[in-house]
Amino acid sequence: MHPLIPFADFRQILRRLVRERGFTLTVLLTLALCIGANVAIYAVVDAVLVRALPYPEPDRLVTAVNAYPGAGVERAGSSLPNYYDRKEAIKAFASTSAWQGGNAIIGGTGNPRRVSRDRVTPEFFATLGVPLAMGRTFTEEEMFYKDSARMILTDAFWRSQFNADPEVLGKTLIVDSLPVTVIGVLPPGFRYLSSEAQFFVPLASSDDDRKPDRRHSNNMQQVARLAPGVSLEVAQEQINALNAQQIADDPFASLLKGARFRTDVYALHADTVREIKPVLLLLQGGVFFLLLIGGVNLINLLLIRASGRTKELAVRQALGAGSGHIAGEVAFETVLLALGGGLLGLVLGAVGVRLLGTLGTDQLPLGANITFDARLALISLGGSLLLGLLLSLPIIWFSLHSRLAVVLQTESRGGTVSRAAQRLRHGFTIAQVALAFVLLSGAGMLGLSLQKLIGTSPGFRPEQVLTGNIALPWKGYPENEPRLAFMERLLAELRVQPGVLSAGLVAGLPMGGNINNSATSIEGQDPAAAETVRAHYMSPAAGEYWQAMGIPLLEGRYLEDADNHRDLRVCLVDQDFARRYWPGQSALGRRISSNPKFDEKEAFTIVGVVGSVKQRELAETAAQGGIYFPMKANYTPNGFTVVLRTAMEPTALAPMLQKVVLKLDPELPVDELKPMQTWIDESMVARRSPALLAGIFAAVALLLAAVGTYGVLAYAVNQRRREIGVRMALGALPGQVRAQFLGLGAKLLLAGISLGILGAWGAGRAMQTMLFGVGSVHPGVLAVTAVVMVTVVLLATFLPSHRASRVSPIEALRDD
Repeated sequence: MHPLIPFADFRQILRRLVRERGFTLTVLLTLALCIGANVAIYAVVDAVLVRALPYPEPDRLVTAVNAYPGAGVERAGSSLPNYYDRKEAIKAFASTSAWQGGNAIIGGTGNPRRVSRDRVTPEFFATLGVPLAMGRTFTEEEMFYKDSARMILTDAFWRSQFNADPEVLGKTLIVDSLPVTVIGVLPPGFRYLSSEAQFFVPLASSDDDRKPDRRHSNNMQQVARLAPGVSLEVAQEQINALNAQQIADDPFASLLKGARFRTDVYALHADTVREIKPVLLLLQGGVFFLLLIGGVNLINLLLIRASGRTKELAVRQALGAGSGHIAGEVAFETVLLALGGGLLGLVLGAVGVRLLGTLGTDQLPLGANITFDARLALISLGGSLLLGLLLSLPIIWFSLHSRLAVVLQTESRGGTVSRAAQRLRHGFTIAQVALAFVLLSGAGMLGLSLQKLIGTSPGFRPEQVLTGNIALPWKGYPENEPRLAFMERLLAELRVQPGVLSAGLVAGLPMGGNINNSATSIEGQDPAAAETVRAHYMSPAAGEYWQAMGIPLLEGRYLEDADNHRDLRVCLVDQDFARRYWPGQSALGRRISSNPKFDEKEAFTIVGVVGSVKQRELAETAAQGGIYFPMKANYTPNGFTVVLRTAMEPTALAPMLQKVVLKLDPELPVDELKPMQTWIDESMVARRSPALLAGIFAAVALLLAAVGTYGVLAYAVNQRRREIGVRMALGALPGQVRAQFLGLGAKLLLAGISLGILGAWGAGRAMQTMLFGVGSVHPGVLAVTAVVMVTVVLLATFLPSHRASRVSPIEALRDD
C-alpha cells in the first residue's frame, strides 16, 4: 500500500467506489473488455512471434532457401545435393541437416490409419540441440533405401502406440506395409515447429538422388546451426560463394542465370512466421487502438468525476492536505480500478484464447504453442498496473492545478469549470473519435478486401465436389504399373456409384498445399535466349478431373484414360500457359518438355487448353501457367487426391469413397475427406479471421466513442445547468440551447474525423500486404465510415443537447 495512503483513506476509497457503483462498474467493464481483447491477441503474438523457439540457443538456428525470382519462384526450399554440398563446404554452419514432412500408414488390415511422420538426416536432432531420451539417432549408412527401415518415436507416440514400453528399442512397427525397427525415443514435449509428426524416419535416397543434376529438385527444408560467433551475413556470403562456384559447371547454368538463382539464409524463427507476422501485428495494432480508445474514454470519465470533486479537494487543500497525499490517493484509486479491470480482463482473455482457437489459430505456424499461462497473466497484470498509473497522470494534474480561491468561488456560484479543463476533455474526445474512425475504416478495408476475394473466381466450380487424399505405400505399389492399375480400378468403381456425376484424380489439388512448379522447355524456343525462364505448375491428373472440378475446356480435348497407354505423349495446358508462349495463336499440336532443356524423347504434345485456376489461394494475381500430364507420364505419383462431383451434399459420398478404397485395398486409408469449398475456406483463414476480429473491435470502439462523447456533453450540460436556466429565463429558445450543444458535438466530431482520415490513410498503407483489390485509401470506405461515425456520435450528442433544451429556469435557479 502506498505510504501516503493511510488505512482509513484506503477504506474511504473502497467505500466511495462501492457507493459510486455506476461509475465503478463502467470503468471495470471498459478495462476488462479492452484488456481482455489485448490479452487474447497477445497470447497468439507471444506464442508465434515473441517467444524463442524451444531449442537451446535458438538464435543460431537458420534455414537456407533456394529462390528463382526470374522464373516467378521466390521460395523453392532446398534439395538433397544442397544438403550434402553445404554440409561439407559451409564452415559457418556448425551443424547441417535436412527435413521433409509427410505421412505414413500404420494399422492392421481393414483398419488402416495415416499418421504424420517426418524424414530427417542424422544430424537433425543434434542441429536443434535436442538429445534423445532413449536410443540413438540415424547413421549415414541408414540414409540409403536398403538400410532405412529405422524409426525414432516421439514421447507421445511411444506412450500411445507402445504403452510406454521401456524395452521398445529393437521392436518393430508395420509402416507402409514394411516392418520398421525402433532405434530411439525423443524427450517429452519435443515438436519440430508446427509439424505433427508422430515419428521420424531417415531421409533416405539413392546415389542418383545425390548427383549435381538434382541440385534444383527442391523438396525439403535445410536446417543448420551457426558456428559460435558466426553471423547470418557470414553464412550468406559463404553460400553465395558456393553457388557461384557450382553454377560455373552446372548443366543448367544458362537457365539458372535467366532465373536469377540465389539462396537466401534466414533465421529459422523469422522464416517460420514470415507469412503470418503481418497479420498478427495488424491484429495486435487493432486491439491496441481499442485499448487507446478505452483509455481515452476512461480519462474523460475520470476527469468528469474529478471535476465534480474540485470543491472537496480545494477544501482539503485549504485545511492542509499536501499535494503528495492527494496525488497518492488519486493514483492508488486509479491503479486499484485498473488492477480490478485487469483481473476481469484475464478471465475474458482466457475465454478469448479459446474462441480464437475456433478461428484456426492452432493452425498457424507455432500455433500449437498458444497457451494462457502464468507468464501471460503476470505480463497482463503488469500492463494493467502501468495503465492505471498512466490513467492517473491527467487526473493528478487536473486535481493539483485547480486554484483554491477560484474553485471555491466558482463552485459557490454554481458556475462552469475552467476553460483548461474543458479543452482537456474536448481534446480527449477528439482523440477518441479519431482513433475509432481509424479502427472502423481499417475494418471496412479488410471487409471490402475479403468481399472482393470471396467474389474472385478460383477458375473452377467448388460446389458439390468431394475430395479425399490417398497415398500408396511403397511395398504394394513400388512401380508405375501397379500404381496406375490401382488408379484405373478405383476410377472404374467410383464411376458406377450412385450419386457420382464424374470422378477424377489429381496429384496437385488447388488450395491443397501440394504445389509442384518447374521450368519447362518449348520446342523451337531457346530458353537461354528467352527474356526470362518461367516456372509453371505441373500436375498429373486422370479420369474426369476437369469435369469434376468444373474447369472449362477452351480448345481441343481433355485427357483420356487411353492416354496412359498410348505411345504418343500428350498433355493439357491452361490458358495462361498458352497465352505466354503462343499469344493470339493455337497451342494445339505444340510440343513441350518437362525438362529445362527440350528433349525430343520426352516431349509432350498439347491436345487441349483448359481454363486457368488459382493454385495456392484466391489472392493469386500472377499468371503462373499450368500443365496437366497423364498419370503415367514420367513417374506415376504414389500420392493423389480423389475428386468427385455429385448432385447431393458432398459429404454424403464420404462413407462410399472409404468403402470403395478398402474394397480395393484393405490396408489403405482415405484422408482429408472434405468438400472442395472447405479447402478454399481454409486457404482464406489468414484473411477472414482478421477481418472478422477487426469488425468486432471496430464495433466496440464505435460504442466507446459514442459513450465518451455522450459523457462529456452530458457533464457539460450538468455543469452549465444554471447558465442555461438564466439564458432561458432571459428569453432563449429551447432550439437555440439545443443547437449550441449540438454545435459543440459537431465541432468535436468534425475535428476527430479530420484526424481520423489522416490516420486511416496511414493504416491503409500499413495494411497493404493484407488487402486484395483495395488501395491504401478507398473513398467509399472513408465515406461509409464517416456516415456511421456522424450518425452514432450525433445521436450520442443529441441526447444531452435535447436534455439541455428542456431545462426549467425556475428549477435550475432553485437548485443553485
